[in-house]
This record gives sequence, C-alpha cells and structure tokens, in this order.
Amino acid sequence: MGTVPDTTDAPGGPGYPGAQDADGLTVGQVAARLGVTVRALHHWDEIGLARPSLRTPAGYRLYTAGDVERLHRIVVYRETGLGLERIRAVLDDTTEDVTGALRAQRAQVDEQIGRLERLGTGLDRMIEAHERGLLLTAAQQAEIFGPDWDPRWPAEARARYGNTTQWRQFAERSAARGPEQWQEIADTVAALDRSLAAAMDAGVAPGSPEADRLVDRHREVFGAYFPLTRAMQVCLGRLYESDPGYRAHYDAIRPGLATWFRHCTDAAARAHGIDPDTATWE
Repeated sequence: MGTVPDTTDAPGGPGYPGAQDADGLTVGQVAARLGVTVRALHHWDEIGLARPSLRTPAGYRLYTAGDVERLHRIVVYRETGLGLERIRAVLDDTTEDVTGALRAQRAQVDEQIGRLERLGTGLDRMIEAHERGLLLTAAQQAEIFGPDWDPRWPAEARARYGNTTQWRQFAERSAARGPEQWQEIADTVAALDRSLAAAMDAGVAPGSPEADRLVDRHREVFGAYFPLTRAMQVCLGRLYESDPGYRAHYDAIRPGLATWFRHCTDAAARAHGIDPDTATWE
C-alpha cells in the first residue's frame, strides 16, 4: 500500500474531504474523546498495542468502534499504573491472571500512598519548624531545657532571625527531631558548660591547647543548631558577654564565665588568622 503518512489528519484537520462519511474516527477525534495525546496513539500504533483498523484512500488512520473500545481499556489500565507490556498481556494473553496483576498493582499503589503520606507529614513538620523553630510543647521545653527556659524565646528568635540562612538550617534540623533528640542535645550542651566551668576553675588560659580544644568542642556542639564558623563563633562569644540574658546564664554557672569564654574564642580565632575585632557573622 506504500508508506502511510505519519500525520494526525489530512490537511485542514478533521474536515478533510470525506472525513464525515468515513467508517471510523480520526486520530485527533479519538485523542479528544479518550483524553490522551495524539503522540500516545501514534506510539501505541507503532508498538502494535492498538492499531487503527482502517485507512482512508489517502492513507490516514481511522479507528473503528472496536479499536476505540480497546483504546479505552488501555487508558483504564494505564491509569492503574500498569506498564504497556503488562497491558498487552492483559488484553491479548488469555492465560494472563488479570486479577493477580491488578492486586499486585494495588499493592504498589498502597506503598506509594504510604510514601506520599510520610512525605506529607515531613512537609508539615518542615513548615511548622520554619514557623515555630522548636516542635515541642511548652511543657516539653521546660522539662528538657530547665525551669529557666522561656517558651517565648523560639518565637522571638524567628522574629529576629527568620530570614537568615542559619534559621533555615536550624529549622531543617528541628523538623527531624523529637523530645528524645532535643534531650540529648540539651545534655550535651550542659556537659560542655560544666567542662568550660571546670577549665576556668582550673586556671586554663585562653589560647592554651586545652582552651582551644574546648572552643572546638563548643563549635562542634553548636553544630546541632546550624554550622558555626570561627568568625561566627567570635561574634557569638561577644554576644555571650554583652547580652544580659546570655551573660546571666553563663555567669550563673560561674561568675565571669562569659568573659573568659569570649577571650578563649578570640584567642583561637587569632591562631587561625582571624582578627576578632573585625570578625563578622557570615
């Protein structure tokens, strides 16, 4: 018969001469009726899954009612997620266990639904963490961080730092944590505070190897919230000394601890080529 033109309809679309009297539907008409693309119909034709039974004298595809029914079944099975080769077997192989195939597909759909539900839960936690910071109740916060903890502090921190990279990093970590993880972090921070106080009591000098190790440990522990560079640590050391709330916290552990630790961070920074007087938050 010669090469069949690979086109949807004759020039001029479905209104080509004789189209209305043809015994069948054009590719474009079937695509519109079934809600699929012309490209999909062409592909199914090429692989022999659903070929139009008729051609016009000019060689254009025409689908009979039986062709359309087969296409409808293909569309239905495609919507269940079956692959084209499995659909071919379902339609053409009388030995194919259709019920078994659909049950297996149903199991895959259930698994996908479970994954999507877990994804939705994770997204909800991420959104809430960006908005609240800590995904803990006020009672949980008090139990974990102690009676001096003010549950308003996370909201105040978001209002102040919510547009910063560090708040986003903090939120990403917070979204993955529950009370147990926060308790571990609180215990680690408390242990560090005790180590700082013990070093100060022992007369450890800022800039000494032991003081430098504690400065490194502080930066490591602080990484539970967000990554902390040396320059940022210098800024944080200044904040511990100058901010009344932070200073009160550290001086309650040991009088003068905030100032001692600031001197330690400054000395460690100098040893790494950073001028504490010009260090900025990155």
